[in-house]
Amino acid sequence: MKRIILAVTAILLFCGQAVAGGGLDGFLSSLNVQARADLPGFSAKVSAQFGVPQPKVQAVIQTVKDPADAFMVFQLGQMASKPPETVVRVYQTHKGKGWGVIAKELGIKPGSAEFHALKRGDFVLSGMPAGGTGEGRGKGKGKGKGKGHKE
Repeated sequence: MKRIILAVTAILLFCGQAVAGGGLDGFLSSLNVQARADLPGFSAKVSAQFGVPQPKVQAVIQTVKDPADAFMVFQLGQMASKPPETVVRVYQTHKGKGWGVIAKELGIKPGSAEFHALKRGDFVLSGMPAGGTGEGRGKGKGKGKGKGHKE
């Protein structure tokens, strides 16, 4: 019964965000619902997606306010090429000021593609390593016009 209620809540939350545009707040809210419904699964996905051991993910979850904040620690760390410990320190110093301020403190420039993605909430918790879609442009996959091709 509890899972049904959580599922219905998640669907309603998602639908409401889709109408309102959501942005980062919508993404984080939806991610918190998902995480609270299955914290071990959330932790495993974050671990796999960012290539971080689960104990480190769980340690970060325990130091931040919400599970979605732990996701953001790893996401911003990846975007800024900073270790999670650095991001957590900046988070603890500036958490009341928002993720935009934290991103700037980490060196993510306003106006950059990363900063725009942050503002849009253009993130996904897929559980897949970054760039790990399995698709690539290996040998023979491109349609480039290399030497000797007249197209």
